[in-house]
Amino acid sequence: MVVQFMEFIESAPNQSLRALSDRVLRKCREVTGAEAGTVFMLRGQGRGRHLEAVSAQNDVIRAKSALFTVPMNQTSIVGYVAATGETLLLDDAYEIPEERPYRFNPAFDQRTGFRTRSIMAFALKGARGRPIGVVQLINRRSMPGEAGPPIFLPYHEQMIAPVNHIVGRALERAATLERLTERNRALTRERRRVAELQAETERAFMVSVNLLARAAEVHDEETGNHILRVNEYSYALAGWAGCSRAFCKEIRFSAALHDVGKMSVDQAVLHKKGRLDERELAEMQRHPIYGHDILIASDRLKMAADIALCHHEQWAGTGYPQGLKGEEIPLAARIVAIADCYDALRSARPYKPSFSHEKTVDILLNGDDRLDPKVHFDPRLLALFSTRHAEFDAIWVALKDQEKIEA
Repeated sequence: MVVQFMEFIESAPNQSLRALSDRVLRKCREVTGAEAGTVFMLRGQGRGRHLEAVSAQNDVIRAKSALFTVPMNQTSIVGYVAATGETLLLDDAYEIPEERPYRFNPAFDQRTGFRTRSIMAFALKGARGRPIGVVQLINRRSMPGEAGPPIFLPYHEQMIAPVNHIVGRALERAATLERLTERNRALTRERRRVAELQAETERAFMVSVNLLARAAEVHDEETGNHILRVNEYSYALAGWAGCSRAFCKEIRFSAALHDVGKMSVDQAVLHKKGRLDERELAEMQRHPIYGHDILIASDRLKMAADIALCHHEQWAGTGYPQGLKGEEIPLAARIVAIADCYDALRSARPYKPSFSHEKTVDILLNGDDRLDPKVHFDPRLLALFSTRHAEFDAIWVALKDQEKIEA
């Protein structure tokens, strides 16, 4: 019998708990001649511990095998077997002696018209020898030539006893695998949900960044797609400089916030036509500090805060607000300084026309009466720009505002 059950279980490995319990129950009924039966598995912990029916079969009636649970206590037949590990052989479920702690629940019989008579219930033992479930077999059939009522006999208990731990361990493994599989599915669902929430958060973050950048332009002369172009120039130049993908991705939105501090500048200064006086110039030159103060509170905007603070610093140390020199200036700010200057030269202003790409490149590389590239810009970045500046022009063309461009 042991070999037979081992071969039976191993003949179909890696089954679900439901499939394996169905096969086990059918085999137990076959060797004992039971008309019906149920396999229960122990579930839960502490006071919530209960027996869950994972397989139910009945050859006599075609009732739906709705699975159910039984509290883990000794007042029920299966609860008693699970708690004690004993095997019960009952000749008639309706004639249990009063001194026994358990009783038969006739609810199923009353609902279906089925008549439960003899019962055999035995515990399934797990890897540690403890009950992990119960098999309840109902109504043994009469065998040809057999005298007396069709009841389960000690012979059936002796036949089943050597295999209940084999069956129990197989079901325990199936239950463990099922729990792990469901846990993995739950983790997969949770990861998917977290990814969705992160995507939603990222979209909301990017919308906020874009709105903040647009708000900075409301009172400024720079309108339209200026911030989008500066983002793309900066992204391209960072890539040419060999920056990491993460750095390039971050500068692609951080660059847009370079002038966010202008929101805090006196609007009369921003709108003034003509040269600024000393006080007004000092106020204008505070916009990098204002921008840094706005952005530094967010960890996600640390690069943006560096750019806002330092994009008017100059390689020679002649910029503002801190007079930083060379590589003291954050790389992201050095990149944006070139990107912002290129777009400013290409864009029309009240005090200047829009310059062509060729003229803009000449000014950035060779200077004019207002700009000295050796003083203003990182020479390594400028050298990269000198060989690939056509990509800046392509960005300008793709994102240019609807305005007349002077040759």
